Amino acid sequence: MSDIILEMKNITKEFPGVKALDDVNLVVKRGTIHALVGENGAGKSTLMKVLSGIYPYGSYTGDILYNGEECRFTKIKDSEGKGIVIIHQELALIPYMTIGENMFLGNERGKAFAIDWGDTYAQADKYLKAVGLNESSTTLIKDIGVGKQQMVEIAKALSKHAKLLILDEPTSSLNESDSKALLDLLLKFKEEGMTSIIISHKLNEVSYVADDITVLRDGKTIETLHKSVDDISEDRIIRGMVGREISDRFPKRKDVKIGDVSMEVKDWTVYHPIYREKKVVDNVSIHVRRGEVLGISGLMGAGRTELAMSIFGRSYGSGISGELYINGEKVVLNSVKDAIKHKLAYVTEDRKGNGLILSNPIMTNTTLANLPGVSNRGIIDTDKEYGVAEEYRAKLNTKCTGVVQNVGNLSGGNQQKVLLAKWMFADPDILILDEPTRGIDVGAKYEIYCIINQLAAEGKSVIMISSELPEVLGMSDRIYVLNEGSVVGEFDGAEATQEKIMAAILKSSNK
Repeated sequence: MSDIILEMKNITKEFPGVKALDDVNLVVKRGTIHALVGENGAGKSTLMKVLSGIYPYGSYTGDILYNGEECRFTKIKDSEGKGIVIIHQELALIPYMTIGENMFLGNERGKAFAIDWGDTYAQADKYLKAVGLNESSTTLIKDIGVGKQQMVEIAKALSKHAKLLILDEPTSSLNESDSKALLDLLLKFKEEGMTSIIISHKLNEVSYVADDITVLRDGKTIETLHKSVDDISEDRIIRGMVGREISDRFPKRKDVKIGDVSMEVKDWTVYHPIYREKKVVDNVSIHVRRGEVLGISGLMGAGRTELAMSIFGRSYGSGISGELYINGEKVVLNSVKDAIKHKLAYVTEDRKGNGLILSNPIMTNTTLANLPGVSNRGIIDTDKEYGVAEEYRAKLNTKCTGVVQNVGNLSGGNQQKVLLAKWMFADPDILILDEPTRGIDVGAKYEIYCIINQLAAEGKSVIMISSELPEVLGMSDRIYVLNEGSVVGEFDGAEATQEKIMAAILKSSNK
């Protein structure tokens, strides 16, 4: 049997006005982990959708050879029948169904109109054990964390007898320990003979697991790097991705001027919106100053997002208590409208679910948080709306065919820019950015960092929540560390280190 499991030859895929893939070639060796890297919009996910039949044969040109056989998949069931299984960045699980029900949804055990639930849950438990997940298959998906949900998706893939596993940004929502567990699982699968293709923006993880790394740029194959043969350092991979050296991942700020306290939170406590006896934010007191980038760090489940959303017009939580001061004045923000009125903005971590209307154009999304700014006597002035959107498109260097393009057709990095534009147009004094660079490439991250620095230079107060410690350390003037809903450390940005932050978390966890 050939040591080549997959060849994709001269793949070209076009959308209206855009050539997403331009004569792309990919060769994957059997029993290896092959990484696909590139900036947002480089064509990585599109290529995998071609492979898996999401984009059917006839909608692209080129050839797919799997185990030496030419394949012409017209739907995802065709590729799964061959053992090619894709796990998307947005997990396809139904919260109020059990793990077992989710794993065999559309692939039910038993006969027509007679599901064998005993076999369903027995099989599900077997595959959960295979991925090292110690959960009962009768547990509801909503009752397990994101890291465990990712493992359920992998167990689901195994239940389909996967031979080639494709993972699109599998660790984008995971903390470092959950990410390491998932990557180690892929290495275990490799030892057992499985082939994996992983798409990731986390280049340290790519260097850790990948045997081969194919770089795409602007829809074209740039190069393939091989472990033990080529330099696969992060700097080398970045050079291939962006076509140039990036000497400093975090742009330096000039003439930093940090002013008076703009917002202060005192003794802030929040309970879970459903399990009202569960405290998710516990007596937190923090403040941020004008012109300051304040980092908030902590492991997943530390209460960072819950804190941010509860401050932003009580958009999360129950039983909220404590005091909130803006520019020294005590305020009560009972709604998002109140928060916006007091010049507060919250850029959600879930841009697709809560931040943007994907089926609407860029111009509509840009003005959503400040409709009075483009209205005349309650009627939207579409010419003015177009002009505002065009201004922010140019200011943020958003790559699109025009501001009438639907946001759902943009890359992740450009969607994030539209989300930032939406809140920048609302003209806030205080911006809370929740995971502002999640799932976007290193080049787009740099552009977002420059925008953050510019906002701070204008005297805005920026609170940045991030799961990536290098990002928190590289961007913040000051850092709060949260764990289990409480502040467990505060550091000056110049003195903070990964070791100090993790030590603060571990010390509090051992109490």
